[in-house]
Amino acid sequence: MLNRRTLRIKAMQTLFALRQSREANFELAKAFIDDSFLPDLNSMEVQDKELLKTQNKEALQLFRKNYSNAEFKSETSSDGKIDKAVNTAIEQYHKNNENDIRSYKKSMLADSEKIYDRYLLALNLLLEFHAVAENDTKRDHKHFVKNLLIKAIKSNSTLENSSLRKNLQWQQYQSEIRQWFKEVRSDETYQEYICKDNPSFEDDKEILLHIVKNIIFKSDVIDKFMEEDNLNWEEDRAIIKSLVTKTIKELSPECKADFELQQLSYNWEDDKMFFKKLFENTIQVESEYQELIASKTKNWEIDRIAATDRVILDMAIGEMINFPSIPVKVTINEYIEVAKKYSTPKSKLFINGVLDVIAEELSGSGVIRKSGRGLIDNK
Repeated sequence: MLNRRTLRIKAMQTLFALRQSREANFELAKAFIDDSFLPDLNSMEVQDKELLKTQNKEALQLFRKNYSNAEFKSETSSDGKIDKAVNTAIEQYHKNNENDIRSYKKSMLADSEKIYDRYLLALNLLLEFHAVAENDTKRDHKHFVKNLLIKAIKSNSTLENSSLRKNLQWQQYQSEIRQWFKEVRSDETYQEYICKDNPSFEDDKEILLHIVKNIIFKSDVIDKFMEEDNLNWEEDRAIIKSLVTKTIKELSPECKADFELQQLSYNWEDDKMFFKKLFENTIQVESEYQELIASKTKNWEIDRIAATDRVILDMAIGEMINFPSIPVKVTINEYIEVAKKYSTPKSKLFINGVLDVIAEELSGSGVIRKSGRGLIDNK
Protein backbone atom coordinates (compact mmCIF):
# COMPACT_ATOMS: atom_id res chain seq x y z
CA MET A 1 0.00 0.00 0.00
CA LEU A 2 1.20 3.49 -0.80
CA ASN A 3 2.25 5.45 2.28
CA ARG A 4 3.55 8.96 2.80
CA ARG A 5 7.21 7.87 2.76
CA THR A 6 6.70 6.25 -0.63
CA LEU A 7 5.07 9.44 -1.88
CA ARG A 8 8.00 11.50 -0.58
CA ILE A 9 10.39 9.21 -2.44
CA LYS A 10 8.41 9.46 -5.66
CA ALA A 11 8.22 13.24 -5.35
CA MET A 12 11.97 13.38 -4.69
CA GLN A 13 12.71 11.29 -7.78
CA THR A 14 10.42 13.48 -9.88
CA LEU A 15 11.97 16.71 -8.59
CA PHE A 16 15.45 15.31 -9.23
CA ALA A 17 14.48 14.52 -12.84
CA LEU A 18 12.90 17.96 -13.17
CA ARG A 19 16.14 19.64 -12.14
CA GLN A 20 18.04 17.62 -14.70
CA SER A 21 15.55 18.82 -17.32
CA ARG A 22 16.08 22.39 -16.13
CA GLU A 23 19.82 21.98 -16.69
CA ALA A 24 19.09 20.68 -20.18
CA ASN A 25 16.86 23.72 -20.83
CA PHE A 26 19.69 25.98 -19.69
CA GLU A 27 22.01 24.37 -22.23
CA LEU A 28 19.34 24.68 -24.95
CA ALA A 29 19.01 28.40 -24.21
CA LYS A 30 22.79 28.85 -24.47
CA ALA A 31 22.80 26.92 -27.73
CA PHE A 32 20.10 29.26 -29.07
CA ILE A 33 22.32 32.26 -28.27
CA ASP A 34 25.30 30.60 -29.95
CA ASP A 35 23.21 29.94 -33.05
CA SER A 36 22.01 33.56 -33.08
CA PHE A 37 25.55 34.78 -33.67
CA LEU A 38 26.71 32.34 -36.30
CA PRO A 39 27.70 33.83 -39.65
CA ASP A 40 24.77 34.03 -42.07
CA LEU A 41 25.91 31.81 -44.92
CA ASN A 42 23.04 33.01 -47.11
CA SER A 43 23.94 36.67 -46.81
CA MET A 44 25.67 38.46 -49.70
CA GLU A 45 27.35 40.79 -47.22
CA VAL A 46 30.76 40.13 -45.68
CA GLN A 47 30.35 38.66 -42.18
CA ASP A 48 32.37 40.17 -39.35
CA LYS A 49 33.19 36.95 -37.50
CA GLU A 50 35.12 38.68 -34.74
CA LEU A 51 32.22 41.03 -34.03
CA LEU A 52 29.80 38.11 -33.96
CA LYS A 53 32.11 36.29 -31.55
CA THR A 54 32.25 39.33 -29.27
CA GLN A 55 28.48 39.78 -29.37
CA ASN A 56 27.98 36.10 -28.61
CA LYS A 57 30.22 36.37 -25.55
CA GLU A 58 28.37 39.45 -24.28
CA ALA A 59 25.00 37.78 -24.83
CA LEU A 60 26.03 34.64 -22.94
CA GLN A 61 27.33 36.70 -20.02
CA LEU A 62 24.11 38.68 -19.88
CA PHE A 63 22.05 35.47 -20.06
CA ARG A 64 24.00 33.71 -17.30
CA LYS A 65 23.62 36.71 -15.03
CA ASN A 66 19.87 37.10 -15.50
CA TYR A 67 18.42 33.79 -16.72
CA SER A 68 16.76 32.94 -13.37
CA ASN A 69 14.62 36.10 -13.57
CA ALA A 70 11.67 35.37 -15.85
CA GLU A 71 10.76 39.10 -15.90
CA PHE A 72 14.19 40.29 -17.04
CA LYS A 73 14.26 42.27 -20.29
CA SER A 74 17.58 43.27 -21.78
CA GLU A 75 17.48 46.78 -23.27
CA THR A 76 20.92 48.30 -22.71
CA SER A 77 23.44 45.96 -24.32
CA SER A 78 25.87 47.15 -26.96
CA ASP A 79 23.56 45.96 -29.77
CA GLY A 80 19.84 45.35 -30.19
CA LYS A 81 20.60 41.93 -31.64
CA ILE A 82 22.09 40.94 -28.28
CA ASP A 83 19.00 42.16 -26.41
CA LYS A 84 16.73 40.17 -28.70
CA ALA A 85 18.76 36.96 -28.40
CA VAL A 86 19.01 37.16 -24.60
CA ASN A 87 15.33 37.98 -24.11
CA THR A 88 14.24 35.16 -26.39
CA ALA A 89 16.60 32.69 -24.68
CA ILE A 90 15.28 33.60 -21.20
CA GLU A 91 11.69 33.41 -22.39
CA GLN A 92 12.26 29.98 -23.96
CA TYR A 93 14.12 28.76 -20.87
CA HIS A 94 11.25 29.58 -18.51
CA LYS A 95 8.60 28.37 -20.94
CA ASN A 96 10.33 25.00 -21.24
CA ASN A 97 10.65 24.79 -17.46
CA GLU A 98 6.95 25.51 -16.98
CA ASN A 99 6.03 22.85 -19.53
CA ASP A 100 8.29 20.36 -17.77
CA ILE A 101 6.73 21.12 -14.38
CA ARG A 102 3.25 20.41 -15.73
CA SER A 103 4.42 17.29 -17.51
CA TYR A 104 6.37 15.87 -14.56
CA LYS A 105 3.56 16.54 -12.07
CA LYS A 106 1.05 14.85 -14.35
CA SER A 107 3.27 11.81 -14.92
CA MET A 108 4.15 11.63 -11.20
CA LEU A 109 0.49 11.28 -10.27
CA ALA A 110 -0.34 8.98 -13.19
CA ASP A 111 2.60 6.66 -12.46
CA SER A 112 1.54 6.39 -8.82
CA GLU A 113 -2.04 5.54 -9.77
CA LYS A 114 -0.76 2.92 -12.21
CA ILE A 115 0.55 0.95 -9.23
CA TYR A 116 -3.03 -0.18 -8.67
CA ASP A 117 -3.31 -1.29 -12.30
CA ARG A 118 -0.16 -3.37 -11.93
CA TYR A 119 -1.58 -4.92 -8.79
CA LEU A 120 -4.59 -6.04 -10.84
CA LEU A 121 -2.26 -7.32 -13.56
CA ALA A 122 -0.36 -9.40 -11.01
CA LEU A 123 -3.62 -11.01 -9.86
CA ASN A 124 -4.48 -11.65 -13.50
CA LEU A 125 -1.09 -13.30 -13.99
CA LEU A 126 -2.09 -15.92 -11.42
CA LEU A 127 -5.16 -16.57 -13.54
CA GLU A 128 -2.99 -16.87 -16.65
CA PHE A 129 -0.85 -19.47 -14.88
CA HIS A 130 -4.07 -21.27 -13.99
CA ALA A 131 -5.12 -21.29 -17.67
CA VAL A 132 -1.74 -22.68 -18.75
CA ALA A 133 -2.04 -25.40 -16.11
CA GLU A 134 -5.51 -26.33 -17.37
CA ASN A 135 -4.16 -26.80 -20.90
CA ASP A 136 -1.01 -28.67 -19.93
CA THR A 137 -1.50 -32.27 -21.08
CA LYS A 138 1.94 -33.43 -19.98
CA ARG A 139 1.46 -32.93 -16.24
CA ASP A 140 -1.38 -33.31 -13.81
CA HIS A 141 -2.14 -29.89 -12.29
CA LYS A 142 -5.60 -30.81 -10.99
CA HIS A 143 -4.95 -29.41 -7.48
CA PHE A 144 -3.82 -26.06 -8.89
CA VAL A 145 -6.69 -26.06 -11.38
CA LYS A 146 -9.14 -26.65 -8.51
CA ASN A 147 -7.40 -24.20 -6.15
CA LEU A 148 -10.17 -22.50 -4.15
CA LEU A 149 -8.42 -19.14 -3.97
CA ILE A 150 -7.79 -19.09 -7.72
CA LYS A 151 -11.49 -19.80 -8.18
CA ALA A 152 -12.41 -16.84 -5.95
CA ILE A 153 -10.00 -14.48 -7.73
CA LYS A 154 -11.27 -15.63 -11.13
CA SER A 155 -14.89 -14.99 -10.08
CA ASN A 156 -14.27 -11.56 -8.56
CA SER A 157 -16.43 -9.15 -10.53
CA THR A 158 -14.46 -6.05 -9.47
CA LEU A 159 -11.22 -7.52 -10.78
CA GLU A 160 -12.89 -8.66 -13.99
CA ASN A 161 -14.69 -5.38 -14.67
CA SER A 162 -11.71 -3.18 -13.76
CA SER A 163 -9.40 -5.27 -15.92
CA LEU A 164 -11.73 -5.01 -18.90
CA ARG A 165 -12.32 -1.28 -18.43
CA LYS A 166 -8.60 -0.53 -18.12
CA ASN A 167 -7.59 -3.12 -20.74
CA LEU A 168 -5.34 -4.91 -18.25
CA GLN A 169 -4.76 -8.07 -20.24
CA TRP A 170 -1.93 -10.55 -20.84
CA GLN A 171 -3.21 -11.80 -24.19
CA GLN A 172 -0.26 -10.52 -26.21
CA TYR A 173 2.25 -12.17 -23.88
CA GLN A 174 1.09 -15.79 -23.99
CA SER A 175 4.49 -17.14 -25.07
CA GLU A 176 6.18 -15.32 -22.17
CA ILE A 177 3.56 -16.61 -19.71
CA ARG A 178 4.08 -20.21 -20.85
CA GLN A 179 7.81 -19.74 -20.37
CA TRP A 180 7.30 -18.26 -16.90
CA PHE A 181 4.99 -21.09 -15.92
CA LYS A 182 7.84 -23.52 -16.54
CA GLU A 183 9.45 -21.98 -13.45
CA VAL A 184 6.27 -22.71 -11.51
CA ARG A 185 6.01 -26.24 -12.86
CA SER A 186 9.62 -27.09 -12.00
CA ASP A 187 9.49 -25.46 -8.57
CA GLU A 188 10.01 -28.00 -5.78
CA THR A 189 7.32 -26.55 -3.52
CA TYR A 190 4.81 -26.58 -6.37
CA GLN A 191 5.64 -30.19 -7.21
CA GLU A 192 5.05 -31.17 -3.59
CA TYR A 193 1.70 -29.36 -3.69
CA ILE A 194 0.38 -31.07 -6.85
CA CYS A 195 1.44 -34.46 -5.46
CA LYS A 196 -0.59 -34.08 -2.26
CA ASP A 197 -3.51 -36.46 -1.83
CA ASN A 198 -6.03 -33.86 -0.77
CA PRO A 199 -4.71 -30.28 -0.38
CA SER A 200 -6.40 -28.19 2.30
CA PHE A 201 -7.51 -24.60 2.00
CA GLU A 202 -4.31 -23.54 3.74
CA ASP A 203 -2.29 -25.57 1.23
CA ASP A 204 -4.08 -23.73 -1.58
CA LYS A 205 -3.28 -20.41 0.05
CA GLU A 206 0.37 -21.24 0.75
CA ILE A 207 1.09 -22.30 -2.83
CA LEU A 208 -0.31 -19.04 -4.19
CA LEU A 209 1.75 -17.03 -1.72
CA HIS A 210 4.80 -19.08 -2.68
CA ILE A 211 4.27 -18.44 -6.39
CA VAL A 212 3.81 -14.71 -5.77
CA LYS A 213 6.80 -14.29 -3.46
CA ASN A 214 9.27 -16.68 -5.06
CA ILE A 215 8.43 -16.57 -8.74
CA ILE A 216 6.35 -13.59 -9.86
CA PHE A 217 8.29 -11.12 -7.71
CA LYS A 218 11.62 -12.93 -7.64
CA SER A 219 12.23 -14.48 -11.05
CA ASP A 220 15.00 -12.70 -12.96
CA VAL A 221 13.17 -13.26 -16.25
CA ILE A 222 9.87 -11.83 -15.00
CA ASP A 223 11.71 -9.03 -13.23
CA LYS A 224 13.45 -8.01 -16.45
CA PHE A 225 10.14 -8.03 -18.32
CA MET A 226 8.50 -5.85 -15.68
CA GLU A 227 11.40 -3.37 -15.69
CA GLU A 228 11.12 -2.96 -19.45
CA ASP A 229 7.39 -2.34 -19.14
CA ASN A 230 7.60 -0.09 -16.07
CA LEU A 231 10.48 2.34 -15.48
CA ASN A 232 9.45 2.58 -11.82
CA TRP A 233 9.35 -1.17 -11.25
CA GLU A 234 12.32 -1.12 -8.86
CA GLU A 235 10.45 1.26 -6.53
CA ASP A 236 6.95 -0.13 -7.15
CA ARG A 237 7.72 -3.85 -6.85
CA ALA A 238 7.50 -4.01 -3.04
CA ILE A 239 4.18 -2.12 -2.96
CA ILE A 240 2.57 -4.30 -5.63
CA LYS A 241 3.87 -7.48 -3.98
CA SER A 242 2.42 -6.33 -0.65
CA LEU A 243 -0.99 -5.65 -2.20
CA VAL A 244 -1.11 -9.07 -3.86
CA THR A 245 0.08 -11.05 -0.83
CA LYS A 246 -2.34 -9.19 1.44
CA THR A 247 -5.19 -10.01 -0.94
CA ILE A 248 -4.37 -13.72 -0.78
CA LYS A 249 -3.80 -13.78 2.98
CA GLU A 250 -7.17 -12.15 3.67
CA LEU A 251 -9.16 -14.70 1.67
CA SER A 252 -11.26 -16.86 3.96
CA PRO A 253 -12.16 -20.54 3.55
CA GLU A 254 -15.55 -19.47 2.21
CA CYS A 255 -13.69 -17.78 -0.67
CA LYS A 256 -16.55 -15.54 -1.65
CA ALA A 257 -16.16 -14.13 -5.15
CA ASP A 258 -17.16 -10.64 -4.03
CA PHE A 259 -14.20 -10.18 -1.67
CA GLU A 260 -12.82 -6.65 -1.54
CA LEU A 261 -9.62 -5.88 -3.43
CA GLN A 262 -6.90 -3.88 -1.72
CA GLN A 263 -6.84 -0.10 -1.99
CA LEU A 264 -3.94 2.00 -3.28
CA SER A 265 -3.86 3.84 0.06
CA TYR A 266 -6.18 4.35 3.02
CA ASN A 267 -7.24 7.72 1.59
CA TRP A 268 -5.82 8.30 -1.87
CA GLU A 269 -7.49 11.69 -2.33
CA ASP A 270 -5.79 13.07 0.81
CA ASP A 271 -2.50 11.43 -0.10
CA LYS A 272 -2.71 12.78 -3.65
CA MET A 273 -3.26 16.30 -2.29
CA PHE A 274 -0.20 15.89 -0.04
CA PHE A 275 1.78 14.59 -3.02
CA LYS A 276 0.87 17.51 -5.30
CA LYS A 277 1.33 20.17 -2.62
CA LEU A 278 4.76 18.84 -1.63
CA PHE A 279 5.86 18.91 -5.27
CA GLU A 280 4.47 22.38 -5.95
CA ASN A 281 5.74 24.01 -2.75
CA THR A 282 9.26 22.70 -3.26
CA ILE A 283 9.36 24.31 -6.70
CA GLN A 284 7.79 27.59 -5.63
CA VAL A 285 10.31 28.41 -2.93
CA GLU A 286 13.37 26.58 -4.22
CA SER A 287 15.55 29.67 -4.68
CA GLU A 288 14.79 30.83 -1.14
CA TYR A 289 15.71 27.45 0.27
CA GLN A 290 19.05 27.39 -1.54
CA GLU A 291 20.09 30.62 0.12
CA LEU A 292 18.98 29.31 3.50
CA ILE A 293 20.84 26.03 3.02
CA ALA A 294 23.98 27.82 1.85
CA SER A 295 24.02 29.94 5.00
CA LYS A 296 23.84 26.87 7.24
CA THR A 297 26.33 24.57 5.52
CA LYS A 298 29.73 25.46 6.90
CA ASN A 299 32.62 24.03 4.91
CA TRP A 300 30.23 23.06 2.12
CA GLU A 301 29.86 24.86 -1.19
CA ILE A 302 26.20 24.76 -2.19
CA ASP A 303 27.12 23.51 -5.68
CA ARG A 304 29.15 20.65 -4.17
CA ILE A 305 26.31 19.23 -2.11
CA ALA A 306 25.07 15.95 -3.63
CA ALA A 307 22.24 16.71 -6.05
CA THR A 308 19.94 14.29 -4.26
CA ASP A 309 20.68 15.94 -0.91
CA ARG A 310 19.74 19.33 -2.32
CA VAL A 311 16.36 17.99 -3.39
CA ILE A 312 15.83 16.28 -0.03
CA LEU A 313 16.67 19.45 1.90
CA ASP A 314 14.33 21.55 -0.23
CA MET A 315 11.49 19.10 0.23
CA ALA A 316 12.02 18.80 3.98
CA ILE A 317 12.09 22.55 4.52
CA GLY A 318 9.00 22.96 2.34
CA GLU A 319 7.20 20.28 4.30
CA MET A 320 8.10 21.82 7.66
CA ILE A 321 6.77 25.21 6.53
CA ASN A 322 3.69 24.21 4.55
CA PHE A 323 2.28 21.22 6.45
CA PRO A 324 1.37 22.47 9.94
CA SER A 325 -0.11 19.13 11.05
CA ILE A 326 3.16 17.18 10.51
CA PRO A 327 5.59 17.44 13.46
CA VAL A 328 9.05 18.79 12.62
CA LYS A 329 10.76 15.70 14.01
CA VAL A 330 8.59 13.44 11.86
CA THR A 331 9.60 15.39 8.74
CA ILE A 332 13.30 15.31 9.63
CA ASN A 333 13.24 11.58 10.40
CA GLU A 334 11.39 10.80 7.18
CA TYR A 335 13.94 12.58 5.02
CA ILE A 336 16.83 11.01 6.89
CA GLU A 337 15.36 7.64 5.92
CA VAL A 338 15.04 8.77 2.31
CA ALA A 339 18.67 9.93 2.35
CA LYS A 340 19.83 6.57 3.76
CA LYS A 341 18.32 4.75 0.81
CA TYR A 342 18.91 7.15 -2.07
CA SER A 343 21.93 9.31 -1.30
CA THR A 344 25.53 9.03 -0.10
CA PRO A 345 26.66 7.21 3.09
CA LYS A 346 27.31 10.52 4.86
CA SER A 347 24.09 12.16 3.71
CA LYS A 348 21.94 11.14 6.67
CA LEU A 349 24.24 13.00 9.09
CA PHE A 350 24.43 16.00 6.81
CA ILE A 351 20.67 16.12 6.28
CA ASN A 352 20.00 15.72 10.01
CA GLY A 353 22.45 18.45 11.01
CA VAL A 354 21.30 21.02 8.47
CA LEU A 355 17.60 20.44 9.06
CA ASP A 356 17.97 20.65 12.85
CA VAL A 357 19.60 24.09 12.57
CA ILE A 358 17.16 25.39 9.95
CA ALA A 359 14.11 24.07 11.81
CA GLU A 360 15.19 25.80 15.01
CA GLU A 361 15.75 29.12 13.22
CA LEU A 362 12.51 29.03 11.23
CA SER A 363 10.49 27.98 14.28
CA GLY A 364 12.01 30.81 16.28
CA SER A 365 11.18 33.38 13.60
CA GLY A 366 7.62 32.10 13.23
CA VAL A 367 8.04 30.85 9.67
CA ILE A 368 7.34 27.30 10.85
CA ARG A 369 4.01 27.24 12.66
CA LYS A 370 2.56 23.94 13.76
CA SER A 371 -0.95 23.13 14.90
CA GLY A 372 -2.86 20.11 16.16
CA ARG A 373 -0.87 16.92 15.74
CA GLY A 374 2.00 18.98 14.34
CA LEU A 375 2.74 20.33 17.83
CA ILE A 376 3.85 16.89 19.06
CA ASP A 377 7.55 16.67 19.94
CA ASN A 378 8.28 20.16 18.66
CA LYS A 379 9.55 21.54 21.95
